[in-house]
Amino acid sequence: MNVTELAEITGGTVLSGRESVGNSISTGYCCDLLSHVMADAPQNCAWMTVLTHTNIIAVAELAGISCIVIPEGIAVPPATLEKADSEQIPVISTVLGSYEISWRLHEALQED
Repeated sequence: MNVTELAEITGGTVLSGRESVGNSISTGYCCDLLSHVMADAPQNCAWMTVLTHTNIIAVAELAGISCIVIPEGIAVPPATLEKADSEQIPVISTVLGSYEISWRLHEALQED
């Protein structure tokens, strides 16, 4: 699965990092504590978080995360999207909650 496919199955929109939408996704990860994400997020995961501060981009880059998924239609500040574009980190926005995103991702990964 890649970022474009995840956006499609979640009804999401890729807000940034469009040049990296081919990034491979091997699993999902849900967490809102940055230090925990840095320590434990698996590489090539889709990270679901309600956080939207620019620090999420640095954490995603450091941890080798394929994309960040912002649930529940939460607005992402322009500064965060600009940083994501400069670091080529895709950010997806969807109205779905983290549970539903995770469920759909899990189901899709089982089909691959």
